[in-house]
Parts: sequence; C-alpha cells; structure tokens
Amino acid sequence: MQIDLTGRTAVVTGSTQGIGAAVALGLARAGARVAVNGRSAGSVEAALERMRTQAPDAAFLAAPGDIAADSGLDQVAEAVPQADILINNLGIFGSRPALEIDDAEWRRYFEINVLTAVRMIRRYLPGMTERGWGRIQNIASDSAVVIPAEMIHYGMSKTALLAVSRGFAKEAAGSGVCVNSVIAGPTHTGGVEDFVRDIVGRDLPWDEAQRAFMREYRPQSLIQRMIEPEEIAAMVVYLSSPYASATTGAAVRVDGGYVDSIVP
Repeated sequence: MQIDLTGRTAVVTGSTQGIGAAVALGLARAGARVAVNGRSAGSVEAALERMRTQAPDAAFLAAPGDIAADSGLDQVAEAVPQADILINNLGIFGSRPALEIDDAEWRRYFEINVLTAVRMIRRYLPGMTERGWGRIQNIASDSAVVIPAEMIHYGMSKTALLAVSRGFAKEAAGSGVCVNSVIAGPTHTGGVEDFVRDIVGRDLPWDEAQRAFMREYRPQSLIQRMIEPEEIAAMVVYLSSPYASATTGAAVRVDGGYVDSIVP
C-alpha cells in the first residue's frame, strides 16, 4: 500500500517530541506538508531541525503556540489558515492518588486533554467540510476504557475524547470528512519513561523496568511491552489517507491487545 498525501496540509498538536513527533514525521514522509506545534518557538525550531535531518525531502512548517490559550490557538491558525488533516495529540499525564486530585487539577486535565481538541476541531472542521475532504484524529488512550487507579483524572479526559470524536464525526456526516480517535496503548516516550521509573524505581535497566511495569501495572497487554511511537504513527498515517475513507466515528486500537472490548 502506497500512501501519498502530496498536496495535503496537516497540523499535529504537541508534536515536538514523542508520539506527536513520530506522527509529524510519518505524515511528512507520506508527502504532506506538516505544521509542527509546541508551546514555544524554540522548542518547535529544535524539533524541526531534528525532523529535517531525518526527512530532508519533507515539507515542514513552524506553528508554535500554546493552544490551551486563545492567543496560542490564534497564533497556530495564523501560521496555518487551512488544514486538510488535524491530529490532536497534545496531552498531559501523571499519577496521583484519587482523593488527592483537587478541583484545579481536574479542570487542568479536561482543559488541556479535551478542550484543546474541541477548539482545534471548531477551527478547522468548517473548512474541511466546505472543501469536501478532511481527516481529524484525536489521540486517545487505553486509559479511556481501562481507567488506571493511579491516574483516573487522565482516564477521564481520554474517555471524554472518545465522545468528542464520535460526536464530531456525526457533525461531519456525509461531508467527506472522517473523524476518529486512536486508542494508544502504553507507549515508549521520554515522559512515559520518567513516569515508569517513578513507579518501579530507577535502578533497573530500561528494558527490565518497562517489563516490570507492564507485568505489574498493565498485565492485560498481549504484546507485553511498550509500544514505540512509530507504531502509533503508522496507524495515524493510514487513517489520514484516502484509503480510510469509510472509517469515521471509530475508536481505532493501537494498544498491543490491551483492551478486551470497546463500546463506542
């Protein structure tokens, strides 16, 4: 299968590192012109320097801005007035005992993990429907359906993101725009590596530490290892392509067989 996204413009939020950076690279290698987003111009430029080394023939552009704020969203929209592909990847996570999560933390997780996606969709969906083609994907998590006891505020936000995806797919019905969520399993990123080491300790080599974490905290995984960001990106690139024209309103799993069943 040869995926060609030549002529398409993509925006990937939170794409200076981790899953977002892998998605941006994947889309660019498929021919899309990809806007890389981060909170600061410095972090975006550093990411672009790395990406251009890895994909020298690809087309990237800088779209810095903290999209949790009106000014940041306006900054991104000014850099990229129209998009054919929108990947809402921005998100925060962390562990905290349930009864210690205060109101401010609940709001912060909802505003960053859910409301930023809603606001970006509101910005770009009308243009997509007007042109009769578009792809929107919200990067969710297995925590949306198997709520971790140590991070229920994160799980709540990702469950809400599934509802957002399904709802906007209905809003875009019949328009040629497909809206989906991608349920990512435990993925090996820098932030997750720190999270794992905070839980299992910092004395073990990484391979042993991740397997210990998966055995104790994510025993449902059928692959029994963490997923690499490029594995998530491969699904995102497919869903961004013309081949995925009949897939919308779906929660597509890239979770290593972690979740037994999902009811949309």
